Amino acid sequence: MTSQPDFALPMTVRLSGHGVHLRHWLPEDADTMTELFDDPDIARWTPLRSPFDEDAAREYLSNALARQSAGTRIQLAVTTDGLAPLGEVVLLPGEDGRREVELGYMVGRRHRGQGLARRALTVLTDFTHRELAPARVVLRIDRENEASNAVARAVGYRLTDDEPMLRDGTHHRFTLMTWEHAPDPGALPE
Repeated sequence: MTSQPDFALPMTVRLSGHGVHLRHWLPEDADTMTELFDDPDIARWTPLRSPFDEDAAREYLSNALARQSAGTRIQLAVTTDGLAPLGEVVLLPGEDGRREVELGYMVGRRHRGQGLARRALTVLTDFTHRELAPARVVLRIDRENEASNAVARAVGYRLTDDEPMLRDGTHHRFTLMTWEHAPDPGALPE
């Protein structure tokens, strides 16, 4: 049984920094989602439906908006101008009331190689420590996903000794390693 975490997720989040703007998905973003997420690399490393067609985009968007309204997850479009989505960052509270927050990220194929994942993850990680102050901020990344592992290292996450987690995806099973980010003590309010 999953219970609510002992902190509340904000209903509205809009974050900026490091040259990125993170905003909630909008109904008019469905077409852009198809372009961003219908990608063999995203299908390989995430549990998203593949092919990620218009129906998948509408369902994904509907679920994202419902989770936002329910306060159970934060899913933000990654933009550089506050408008055109280039990827996504996700914040999921830990299960069973744990004071843990798991973050995730993905960037569309045409927008990779610009440091967007690193910059967006930095902004979301800082927000999570500052606003939610969970006991742990973690990433769970397939051990073979070298690009995502490099992003985690670049943002200051460290690989933990946690037991690998197995999750089923659309086409294969993931072996997820846990990365943890320690807050900067000087950056947190007393």
